[in-house]
Amino acid sequence: MEYTVPRVTITDEAKEIIDQLRERHGDLMFHQSGGCCDGSSPMCFEDGDFRLGRSDVKLGEIYDCPFYMAKDQFEYWKHMQLTLDVKDGRGASFSLEIPTGKRFVIKSRLFSEEELQVLQPVESVDA
Repeated sequence: MEYTVPRVTITDEAKEIIDQLRERHGDLMFHQSGGCCDGSSPMCFEDGDFRLGRSDVKLGEIYDCPFYMAKDQFEYWKHMQLTLDVKDGRGASFSLEIPTGKRFVIKSRLFSEEELQVLQPVESVDA
């Protein structure tokens, strides 16, 4: 079976911020824990700077960056396509985009019944 529908996508505006961050930090990764406050926003780290564990899954790659989510949070989001975007404002987190005056946000939409049949599978993190 060929999987054609990604679980995570990205806007052009978010790509611009990632380009800036890559110049300074190198390879990047994203994680969304679903916790309160900052944990509910997607967090950008240098690849490998966030310790992943068995409680995480990889949803896919966006703009050559792996995107991970806590398994329990994924249970709430598994029927939705997530889109990484940015907006003006400074979050209060350790995410790398904070000094740019922008912050990453997630927009979501429900998958159609047809899309659910051809979704990109998630990968378990073995740590």
